[in-house]
Amino acid sequence: MADTSTRPSPVSPLALPGIEPGTTPEALVEENARLRRICAALIERVESSGQPGTAPYAAFEHTVVLAEQVRERTEALRHTLEALSEAKAEAEAANLSKTKFLAAVSHDLLQPLNAARLFTSALESQALAEEPRRLAWHIGRSLQDVETLLGTLVDISRLDAGALTPDRGSFPARELLDVLAEEHRQLAAAEGLDFRYVPSRALIDSDLTLLARVVRNLLGNAIRYTASGRVLLGCRRRAEGLEIWVADSGGGIAEDQQRAIFEEFRRGPAERGRGDRGLGLGLAIVERIAGLLDHPLGLVSHPGRGSRFSIRVPYGRAYPPAPAEVGGEAPLTGLTAWVIDDDPEICAGMAALLAGWGCHAVTATGNEALDRGVAADLLIIDYHLGATDGLAVADRLRRECPSLPVILVTAHHDAELKAAARARGYGYLLKPVKPLRLKMAMLAMQRR
Repeated sequence: MADTSTRPSPVSPLALPGIEPGTTPEALVEENARLRRICAALIERVESSGQPGTAPYAAFEHTVVLAEQVRERTEALRHTLEALSEAKAEAEAANLSKTKFLAAVSHDLLQPLNAARLFTSALESQALAEEPRRLAWHIGRSLQDVETLLGTLVDISRLDAGALTPDRGSFPARELLDVLAEEHRQLAAAEGLDFRYVPSRALIDSDLTLLARVVRNLLGNAIRYTASGRVLLGCRRRAEGLEIWVADSGGGIAEDQQRAIFEEFRRGPAERGRGDRGLGLGLAIVERIAGLLDHPLGLVSHPGRGSRFSIRVPYGRAYPPAPAEVGGEAPLTGLTAWVIDDDPEICAGMAALLAGWGCHAVTATGNEALDRGVAADLLIIDYHLGATDGLAVADRLRRECPSLPVILVTAHHDAELKAAARARGYGYLLKPVKPLRLKMAMLAMQRR
């Protein structure tokens, strides 16, 4: 009879999946032991496959520690960067405050200095005996040294603060170089040096005031460090622009020092025991202004054979009429100029200087009314006039006298102000006013 029970029949171990029929229990135990040995060997191989301490769990622990260290150091770095950013902002604010302070102080100092320079120039133009003329020259030289030192401090402060913005335009190279040549010819002669100037009729594109500072510093250094021989100011045309050269027959600069001389407060030994009145900032300013203007600098020098500095300036766009020679006063004889400045001493100094050129000056301060009964051929006006400014006063006078030429004078180099004056067709001069620069500006206005 067939078995109809519903209980499951016991399954033989020999019938388990993957077990071959006929396998004995002893064989299974042996196979299990063999598999355990293989597993242990694999685990040992994995854990011993890296460097000591890099077993999987140890590596995990090390990774956790590294992640925490990275987080901590990232947080510390963030705090450090925030502190540096705050310190930088404070330093920039302090630098800007210093620049504003120097600008304000320089304006106050330049007012009497400008008056003194005008009086000295007027005195030198008089028919003096030899000794008074010599004394007047020394006074002028000392005032020029003060102006140079003050201008150097203000320039380096503005450059550090990024407060100088170039106001570029096209102008004849001679408009800049003729005046600089005349200034430094006298200085070179006083030191017993021969001064040579080779003019150029090229038109260049630059900021006239900043470029003048560069060339003036190079000429001053050439005269200071040349014991005997000559100093040359000249130009050479290149495809990329006009190279302005300042060369001398001085002691030269060793090759390993040619980079160092552009560092701040670096001064070489002045020749012939001359007192070095500089601060060692001249070439540092030259390099920074050249970089600001994007005008490449060049230097060729050999010890015992002199040096040649150059700056390459791009060409301008069109040729205006060539400037008149700066030497003759005849075109200014009989000219009447209105002079407005908030400093009475400057008004008096300007009147004395113009009188030496055969001109008549009608002066007024910001608080005085200008004598309008005398017609003027020219207006020379200071920008800072207290409650108002020179541009507003000049605009008002121009509305009444449309053909009146205007020269605006200021103690601050301000690109926006210069652009505003140029847009109106006004001349623009910086204080302390240099007599040759003033004369050239007056001649240019007379030609219009």
